[in-house]
Amino acid sequence: MARSLERFDPLDRLVHEPARLVILTALASCASADFVFLQRITGLTTGNLSGHLTKLSEGRLVTIEKRFVGKKPNTRVVLSAEGRRAVNDHWRRLEELRAGARGLKPG
Repeated sequence: MARSLERFDPLDRLVHEPARLVILTALASCASADFVFLQRITGLTTGNLSGHLTKLSEGRLVTIEKRFVGKKPNTRVVLSAEGRRAVNDHWRRLEELRAGARGLKPG
């Protein structure tokens, strides 16, 4: 069992950061989400959410579309194909880590 933990690949820090993992996981369950929805489910401040979305966009994990709905500005976020692969891979690797730790006994 311990050998599988010794060979465990490091996690992608861009995805693993808790707020970004919540954002990516939420986006994986829907076609798109707007900024206000993401802010509501994450509890992040406007600036903090904006910073995380910028990092995810720079990493090509999400695309961000700024538009107007009626006369109100609206920011729409979509998980890219690369982002979907990254978040799915991340959750798979976390499950592998958990499975590898089952049955470990100290000593």
